[in-house]
Amino acid sequence: MKICRKLILPSLLPLTLLVVCVAPRVSAQGLSKNDRETGLMMLDRVKDEIKKNYFDPNFKGVNLDEKFKAAEEKIKQATSNGQLFGLIAQAVISLDDSHTVFIPPQRALRVSYDWRIQMVGDTCYITGVKPGTDAEAKGLKAGDILHVIDGYKPTRENFWLLNYLYNLLQPRPSVEVTVQSPGGEPRKVAYNASTRQGKKQLDFTANGLLDYYDLLRESQEYDRINAHHFESFGKELLIWKMPQFDLTKSQTDEMMDKARGYKTLIIDLRDNGGGYEETLLRLIGNLFDHDVKLGDIKRRKETKPLIAKARGADYFKGQLILLVDSNSGSASEVLSRVVQLEKRGTVIGDRTAGAVMRSKGYGFHVGVDTIVPYGVSITDADVVMTDGASLEKVGVTPDKVMLPTGAELRAQSDTVLAYAASLAEVKLEPEKAGALFPTKWKLKP
Repeated sequence: MKICRKLILPSLLPLTLLVVCVAPRVSAQGLSKNDRETGLMMLDRVKDEIKKNYFDPNFKGVNLDEKFKAAEEKIKQATSNGQLFGLIAQAVISLDDSHTVFIPPQRALRVSYDWRIQMVGDTCYITGVKPGTDAEAKGLKAGDILHVIDGYKPTRENFWLLNYLYNLLQPRPSVEVTVQSPGGEPRKVAYNASTRQGKKQLDFTANGLLDYYDLLRESQEYDRINAHHFESFGKELLIWKMPQFDLTKSQTDEMMDKARGYKTLIIDLRDNGGGYEETLLRLIGNLFDHDVKLGDIKRRKETKPLIAKARGADYFKGQLILLVDSNSGSASEVLSRVVQLEKRGTVIGDRTAGAVMRSKGYGFHVGVDTIVPYGVSITDADVVMTDGASLEKVGVTPDKVMLPTGAELRAQSDTVLAYAASLAEVKLEPEKAGALFPTKWKLKP
C-alpha cells in the first residue's frame, strides 16, 4: 500500500478555471463518437471505483453523483480529448483530496519542460535548467523566481495543479513565463519544451514488442534518476539521499546497516514524495529500540493503529537529522512528525507538502491487444498522528526552518545540508554540499 503522491495536491480551488481554459479549442469534429463514448465509459469506471473504495462513505459532504452527472453532460458537448479528460479530472478533484486523482491516457506527444521548479516558502523558484535546451538558451537559470506561467501565478495552494496539468493532463510544447533573477527585474520569456512523438496506444501483440522495450527503458531510466545515494565523512557522518520510499524490508535493513557505524545519520527527504508503507514502517523500526505507534489509520469501516515494529538490537543509536522541503510528502511527512513527537531527532528545512493520506492505484485500459491505459488513485485511509492531528493540508513545520535564497540556488550552494553537517561536527562547505547530489536529467522527453 502506498502513502504517497509525487504530484503534490493541496487546495484545489482554481481547478475549474484552469481545466476549462487550458483545454484545447478545436471544432466539434475533433472528437469522434467513439472517443466520446470511451470518455463516458472512463468516467463511469472511475466513479464506480471511488464510490466503492473511497475511505469516507459520505465523500466529505460532496454530492458525487451530482458532480459526475454534470461531467457526463459536459462530455457530451466536449470538443477534444483534452477537454474530455479535463472534465473527468474536474469531477474527481471535487473531493479536494490530495491522493485522489484521475490518471489520463498518455499523450502521443512527450513533453519535457527542461527545468525543475519548486516552492521555497511562499515563493516559486527555478531550481535547475537542463543544459543544451531552449530553456537554457532563453536565459532561464536556477535561482530565478517564477512569478507567472502562462498567465497563472504559482502558489503553495495551486502548485500541484500546475504540475498535474502540464505534466499529465494537458502537456504544452511551449510556455511563456515571467521570471526574475537575483537582484534583477522581472522579465518575460517564451521558450520551447523538448518533445518527441510517442504513442497513445500500446501494442502488446507479437508485432508490438518495441512498445514493451520502450516501457522497460523508461522504467530503467526512472530507476537511474531515483537511485538512493550515500556520502560518508569518516565515522562521524553518513548522509542518505532518499528519493522515495520504495525499498523492501530487507533492502531497508541493508541501507540502515550502512548507518550503524556512524555517530550521525542525515536522511535527506527533500523532493521525496513518499512511497510504500512497508518501507516507512521498517525504517522507523530501525530508528528505535521499541515499537512505535505512528497514529491511527481511519478507513471506511474501521480504525486501526499503525505500528512500526522495532527491528531489535541492530537499530541505529546515533544522532538523527532529517531534511525536508515543500516537495516532501506523505511517508516523508509521517516519518518527520514521528521523529518530532518521539523526540528522536531534528527536522530541518521548509514546511512539508501537507499531502498525507494513504492511497491505492487502480489501472484500467481500453482495447485488447492494442490498449490505451488510464487509471485513478483513490484515498483508502486517513492518517491521524498520535497527537490527534492530521497532517493533511497542514504539513510538518521543521524544528529549524531554513530556506535557500535565489542566489544560493543559482550557485547550487546547499546551506541547509551544510548546516545539518555542522550539527555532526563535520565541516562541509555549502558549495561542496550542493555538489554531492547533482540534478539528474532524463535523456529524452
